[in-house]
Amino acid sequence: MTVTVRSFAKINLGLRIGAARADGFHELLTVYQTIALHDVIRVSVGRGRGIEIHCAEPRVPRDESNTCYRIVEKTMQALRAKGRVVIEIEKRLPVQGGLGGASANAVAALLGLERVLKKTLPAPERLRVAAEVGSDLPLFLVGGTVLGVGRGEQVYPQEDLPAIACVVVTPELGISTSKAFAEWDRRMKLTVPEASARMVELGRAVFAWLGEIYTGAPRHTVEPRRGRAGNPLLELVRTGIENDFERVVFPEYPELREGKSALERTGAKYASLSGSGSTLYGLFASRAAAQKAAARLRKEGWVAQATATLTRRQYWKRVFD
Repeated sequence: MTVTVRSFAKINLGLRIGAARADGFHELLTVYQTIALHDVIRVSVGRGRGIEIHCAEPRVPRDESNTCYRIVEKTMQALRAKGRVVIEIEKRLPVQGGLGGASANAVAALLGLERVLKKTLPAPERLRVAAEVGSDLPLFLVGGTVLGVGRGEQVYPQEDLPAIACVVVTPELGISTSKAFAEWDRRMKLTVPEASARMVELGRAVFAWLGEIYTGAPRHTVEPRRGRAGNPLLELVRTGIENDFERVVFPEYPELREGKSALERTGAKYASLSGSGSTLYGLFASRAAAQKAAARLRKEGWVAQATATLTRRQYWKRVFD
């Protein structure tokens, strides 16, 4: 039996980098948002032992360094299961693109493995295993709009907000997250108090936004629309949130700054780098506006796709093929 799982991508709605920690990671604050673009993962279990990875994309590792391999190994041990696990990865998302592709692949492999074995880890155990494998993994066990803190692995599901149209631009280059962090440290040279103050600054904006959502307090719309309130996600980005990685990635890769400007020129209400890049995205007022912008960007030579954010309900409805 083979189980097929959609491995959805994420974008970051703001990302603040805090102080370096004793374990080598940095404190982070971000709002993750799942989107409809995805890879496809197929999982099967047969006789024998071990883990086998198949993928046509040469940059995807096939050994124990692959996140799918590592999470399957841990899950098999936790479930006390036996057999040879075969994982097929059909890549549609960019490698090292800032969309969480490898992390999403791992969670999809976990979900597929559970379904094949007809065994399920308790939810806290799932989150623990996912966090051990990588910082981004736990968000894909939640889906929708998710607040991420710590090194990004501490996740808090937010209200299931309406979907919003977006355009994703994927330049043909990969960016190493570890190198981006190293460049951040080299360029910024922030003291711990300075880094903490910057985290508090974004935290206030995010929590004020969350407070408005949960208390129903009046919100400012992005633009007047016959008295109707704007999409809450657009209201978040109106607070001026930014992705700190832009400060170090844009100077080294000027084409990415140009990509962000191109999204803004084509009508994006907000445009940003996702994660450490190289993927850029723009949020649009309507599906038609996003499709028009994507077509224009493709004419200008960009690899662009119109898509939409996924609510938590949509995410879990579409995970299994």
